[in-house]
Amino acid sequence: MVATGIAGVFAGMLLSGTPVFGQRPAAYRAPRSEYADGKPNLNGIWQALTSANWNIEDHPAGPGYSNGPAWMLGALVAEPPGSGIVEGGAIPYQPAALQQRNDNRTKQLVADVYKEEGDPELRCYLPGVPRAAYMPYPFQIAQTPQYVNMHYQFANADRIVHMTNHSQPPVDSWMGWSNGRWEGDTLVIEVTGFNGRSWFDRAGNFMTTGTKVTERYTPISPDHLQYEGTIEDPAIYTRPWKIQLPLYRVRGANELLEFRCVEYSEEALYGRFTKEWKPFAWDPMTQMPAATR
Repeated sequence: MVATGIAGVFAGMLLSGTPVFGQRPAAYRAPRSEYADGKPNLNGIWQALTSANWNIEDHPAGPGYSNGPAWMLGALVAEPPGSGIVEGGAIPYQPAALQQRNDNRTKQLVADVYKEEGDPELRCYLPGVPRAAYMPYPFQIAQTPQYVNMHYQFANADRIVHMTNHSQPPVDSWMGWSNGRWEGDTLVIEVTGFNGRSWFDRAGNFMTTGTKVTERYTPISPDHLQYEGTIEDPAIYTRPWKIQLPLYRVRGANELLEFRCVEYSEEALYGRFTKEWKPFAWDPMTQMPAATR
């Protein structure tokens, strides 16, 4: 009787369409766009929930910007731990490039407008790709058959993905030049033409003008996109490498609010040119501020 009962339960599950062990549920099919092109509708506001903006590699918790006066802010600037988003855990740097990354880490807080040093986020420069996708701020996708617009809250950054009439980048820029295509339900975007000044995170991981990023946006549920990025640059990496993470739909948001952060970086960039400005310094013996404005 017991065996008969178990067999009946499994037969009922099969007839009802309920997945059993060893079976996989049917792949998610996203709603189609309003245009008669049969493509999935990716419109909406999305956001990553990850510590990748601090460091895209595996990393423990830390004091954050420990090489400057930010230590006075304590846990407000502490770095949260994270398992990273790099496939395999670490970026395959060439030795000289790894040294450059390590040097970048010692100059995170450099805000000199004349130096190509320091984290561009500190100065409110455009975040670049792929960093714009996993910063702790939302971004909005609006698509047509010819173009996909991606508008980011941080620094009011914006980029156009050219779905037709692909061309080479006319000039190098922070956000690069984006040519897109569909592979099934996946939006594939090839991005080149970077100015080489972007960082991937606050940890100093970086790119050059020769970097190529291939992004893949795949809807996996009504409220999730799977994001993958393949980064290639034979000048600084030993091989192509990948990142991946989920993006979450921001429910209840009808528009993206602006975060024009440049006004909060002007003092750091240009304050020394004003008459009343005094540099922040601290006494290494007492670990107390030695001068304030």
